[in-house]
Parts: sequence; structure tokens; C-alpha cells
Amino acid sequence: MVALLAFAVVFTLVVLVHEFGHFLAARRFGVKVYEFSIGFPFSPRLFTLFRHKETVFTVRLLPLGGFVSFSQDDGEDDTELFGVSYYRRALILAAGSLFNMVFAFAVFAAVLVVGKQLDPASALVLSAKTVWEILSGTLLFLMQAFSGHAAMEGVSGPVGIAVMAGEAAGKGVLSLCYFTGVLSVSLGIMNLLPLPALDGGHLAMLSLEAIRRRPLHPRVYQAATTVGLMLFLILTVLVTYQDIARLIA
Repeated sequence: MVALLAFAVVFTLVVLVHEFGHFLAARRFGVKVYEFSIGFPFSPRLFTLFRHKETVFTVRLLPLGGFVSFSQDDGEDDTELFGVSYYRRALILAAGSLFNMVFAFAVFAAVLVVGKQLDPASALVLSAKTVWEILSGTLLFLMQAFSGHAAMEGVSGPVGIAVMAGEAAGKGVLSLCYFTGVLSVSLGIMNLLPLPALDGGHLAMLSLEAIRRRPLHPRVYQAATTVGLMLFLILTVLVTYQDIARLIA
């Protein structure tokens, strides 16, 4: 129970940080965000927390993760995201991962100051080094995985992450905070992978638009997102099976 609760809180927090990055960047460039929701995207809306300008802040039935919506009532014709320049759209797409990195940096610095009682300057330097080590280590693993030189044992799904969150929570608040920072960096990196349904996939299609000097039809994005979600669900099932097999071995 502790592991599940820790996973839900930590995962939702880092996802909301990610989505807040998209939200602020969109607002900065005049793109309307019609919904900022706490919870799984495909679960029913429970209630509205409040409204600010055109954005409704809501809670979904399954309170895990979160999302922002650039379309009003899920209508493709209402979105303004495709109307801004390539440069601004790229910044909006990348802002989520950037916020994950900044958030992790702040969390690590706070843990070092409180837990190791380092002075702020030393904590900031060590925090930056920690973010870089996680970032570079994850990228190296991904390159090895795509080249066939890394084993799937190094990949954890929801069950594996929940186990790690529970172990971190059992060691205390600072340990759980440190784990939150690690997960935030990992989420930021994974979202920049050039795969459909992820920010990196949208950035790849945006690059294609820039090369063609002609926008792709929104249906192309919808189709790519649908395919990407299916592949992501399949991967999640496989990795979850691996997590469970690890636990009962």
C-alpha cells in the first residue's frame, strides 16, 4: 500500500511539473490551453477545481499523472497550437522536459542542503552534477538499448517504479524526494525520444514540416499519436510482465 501511494504521488507530481512547463510556454506564446487536468487522460472528469481565463483546472476519475489540452471539447478545429511558428511550437513541446530537469535540479539541491547540510553554493554545483550524471547515464543506456547492447533488465515499468518508490519512502522523506528528482529527469528524457505520442515524436514531425515548408495535416498527428499510444501500451505490458517476473523469481 505504501509503495502504491508513493508511486501515485511521485509519478503524478513529476507529470504535473512536465505539463506545467507546456502550460506556461503555451501561455507565453499566446496559445490557449483549454484544460489542465490532474489524472489519467482517458478517465472521466470528476469535477472542476477552478477556471482561469480559458483554462479549466480539473480532476479525473483516475488521479494518476495529468495532461493539458490545447483543443476545446476535443475538437481538432479549435486548436491554436498549429497556428504558431515552428520555433514557438518547438519551445512549447520541449518546455515540459526542460521543467522536469529544472525541478530535479531544485529537488536535489534541497535534499543536499537539508540532508547533507551542504552550503547552498556547493549544493547547487553538486545538484547540477547529479542531473548531468543521470542525464548522460540514461542517454548512454538508451543508445546501447537501441543498438542491441543493453538488456531489457535495465528497464522498469509501473510495477518496478512503484517498488522503488516504496523502498525510497521506507528510507524517509529525503530519500523519496531524491527518487522524485531521478524520476523527473528520466521522464524528461523519455519524453524527448522521437517516438509517436511523445513530445520527441511531435518535434520530429515538426522538423519534417520545417524541411517540407508545409504543415502536416492534423490527422497525420492524430494517426501517429494513436499508433504511438498502442505501441506504448504494448511496451508497458511487456515491461510490467518483466517487473512481476522479477518480483516472484
